[in-house]
Amino acid sequence: MHAYRTHTCAALDAATVGQTVRLSGWVHRKRDHGGVLFIDLRDHYGITQVVAKSGSAVLELLEGLRIESVITVTGEVVVREAGQANPNLATGEIEVVADAVLVQSPAHELPLPVFGDAEYPEDIRLRYRFLDLRRERLHANIMLRSQVIAAIRQRMIDQGFFEFQTPILTASSPEGARDYLVPSRVHPGKFYALPQAPQMFKQLLMVAGFDRYFQIAPCFRDEDARADRSPGEFYQLDFEMSFVTQEDVFAAIEPVLHGLFEQFADWQGRGRQVSALPFRRIPFREAMLKYGNDKPDLRNPILISDVSEQFRASGFGRFASIVEAGDVVRAIPAPNTAGKSRKFFDDMNAWAQSEGFAGLGYATRKGGTWGGPIANNHGADKMDALADAIGLGLDDGLFFAAGKEGQAAKLAGLARTRVGEQLGLIDANCFEFCWIVDFPMFEYDDDAKKVDFSHNPFSMPQGELEALETKDPLDILAYQYDIVCNGIELSSGAIRNHRPEIMYKAFEIAGYTRDDVDKNFAGMINAFKYGAPPHGGSAPGIDRMVMLLAGEPNIREVVLFPMNQRAEDLMMGAPSFVSAKQLKELNLRSTAEVKATTATVAPSAS
Repeated sequence: MHAYRTHTCAALDAATVGQTVRLSGWVHRKRDHGGVLFIDLRDHYGITQVVAKSGSAVLELLEGLRIESVITVTGEVVVREAGQANPNLATGEIEVVADAVLVQSPAHELPLPVFGDAEYPEDIRLRYRFLDLRRERLHANIMLRSQVIAAIRQRMIDQGFFEFQTPILTASSPEGARDYLVPSRVHPGKFYALPQAPQMFKQLLMVAGFDRYFQIAPCFRDEDARADRSPGEFYQLDFEMSFVTQEDVFAAIEPVLHGLFEQFADWQGRGRQVSALPFRRIPFREAMLKYGNDKPDLRNPILISDVSEQFRASGFGRFASIVEAGDVVRAIPAPNTAGKSRKFFDDMNAWAQSEGFAGLGYATRKGGTWGGPIANNHGADKMDALADAIGLGLDDGLFFAAGKEGQAAKLAGLARTRVGEQLGLIDANCFEFCWIVDFPMFEYDDDAKKVDFSHNPFSMPQGELEALETKDPLDILAYQYDIVCNGIELSSGAIRNHRPEIMYKAFEIAGYTRDDVDKNFAGMINAFKYGAPPHGGSAPGIDRMVMLLAGEPNIREVVLFPMNQRAEDLMMGAPSFVSAKQLKELNLRSTAEVKATTATVAPSAS
């Protein structure tokens, strides 16, 4: 018999009754029934009930063990007594009567329980992540992640992509987020950077002629954490293709994403639906108008409308003056709110103020009759005309966001989501994908008082060089796109600018010289001078896709060993101070050492 196990804790059933077996695992739960001890023994695969009967040699040993101790049990498989079967367990018809028990590793008192679903503070969970990962939900999430990555890899290969690995130690880039820097021992004063993404390398692979590349790529960015973004590092499905249009990129990756989400839509019996192919294409400006952002949650049926013209010269002076000043008024429907009290509308206004906005105006409607100061001042006839123009129902209320276009759009987008949540309009049982397309190539930076890139400086402008030379920069669109699911941006992508003369001109518009481009992006711009194919790609986030499939609100729940909000690994103690010897080898000095040296050698005041 094997030293540790003949079966896993999920492998025994009625067919094994009468066999002597050996199992190893963790003591998941103990129940003392008056001299008979029941133990749920857990391993990676499942749970088996173990029984230590009164008078058995192992009873006292098991009674003294703490939960989560690791043991090996040898015993006979028997059928559970009538009425004691557990239909929720794969092994629920049987139990193992323990004849011998070997304690492999006794557990100390636990800082957090493994059994049950009780929530614990983040710092405790992350400090003892190895215990947190034993919990059923987290364990299942990480296994889902493994299965998702395996499925992605196979689907990409089936689509004709080839997997390559790009460097981890590379050069720092002046564009994008803040780099993580690695000092060089052999080149004093110089630093490597961890890649924010394999962007330049994958484009160079296209220049090298490999045609279709993909990688489950680690990326490193020194940026703050959010619910859908880990601090420090994350993984993405990085891919690139040669000789393709924007639609070719969509046609290649849509079946991968659609098939992946369909494959796991019923994970844990959830029975979710996936939006049909092809995914919707929504121009950026339309998205900002109708949804208030460029990552719309299409599960929410509410659409925002611009009603600025309806309030021009209106009886409601505040909105009329806003429109006359060149700003906008946006309307957010609140469907079937005739039965809601005024408190619902006042609470929404208070919420907007708590988010840092001046407020959220509203008008109520019941059976076609309007209520509220805005409607009373604007007039019933004009309100009816407004309602007809945006397709408002007789019992639908309205919220209003007014002011400068950017701020009004932002408030309207947040309010759309809030109203959808408050009214239960968002379907939790579906995945709604869309592409956001036609991003502006440039935007005006009010702080710097100059035109700058709005999204990705290496994208091909629509109209190429002619557009750059003849059009107002703020009117130029780019072949840039985002893939969005349920209001979460999975990735940005683009058809790349592969022609040096177009790249030089695009950077010139944004205030960069030819020398700036040659210096900062030498590897890529030089490669393009030796024959580069038209190419494009994207990089959907692995962590975000698993978060969506697992139904988790925070990305931390699908990452093995995440950092906390302050980018600290509480379990391993990172980041940490290093020894003076290590610093010396890297030709570095700590700031504390520099301050001390400066204070010592500083001349005294005369």
